[in-house]
Amino acid sequence: MAQPDYVPIRRADRVRPTEAMPVPRPWRADRPADLTSAGGPRGRHFGTTGPDLGYGLKLAHRFEDRLILTDGETREDAVAGCFAVGARRAATVGRAPVIYDMEFGYSVWGFLGGAPGDLVSFRKPLFQGAAQDYWSQREIADRVREDALHLGPAEVRERLTSWRDLIDPR
Repeated sequence: MAQPDYVPIRRADRVRPTEAMPVPRPWRADRPADLTSAGGPRGRHFGTTGPDLGYGLKLAHRFEDRLILTDGETREDAVAGCFAVGARRAATVGRAPVIYDMEFGYSVWGFLGGAPGDLVSFRKPLFQGAAQDYWSQREIADRVREDALHLGPAEVRERLTSWRDLIDPR
């Protein structure tokens, strides 16, 4: 309803003219860093992002008292490396980590027992200093084969004698 002529209008209440915005130009993903495919880049050292990975770190710490370590191995390095494996396992299916992801991470590297001697000697230099080195954590997670990520922790423990089927020794 229009306002009658005899009613005074304050300056702030007056209708303001609109400003026409120009029509945007067409846009294409042609810059060097633009992603051209669905999803992010994949490959060695890219990592796998997933929801609520911080909760996975809390779950990873629950195994600290059960770890079987040899001389030269530390709990902090084992937790950091195995958390990266468990987080990758959860993120590959697009969900937050659960306790079985962390159990998988510790099992595949033999920290929950049953590790053959050659696996222990292989993992020792790989895990050394992993708690302070992000790239070491990425390397540990990337060494676990893609098809092994779909196994359960119990299956991994059964196959630990042939660990090269689970882990890429490069």
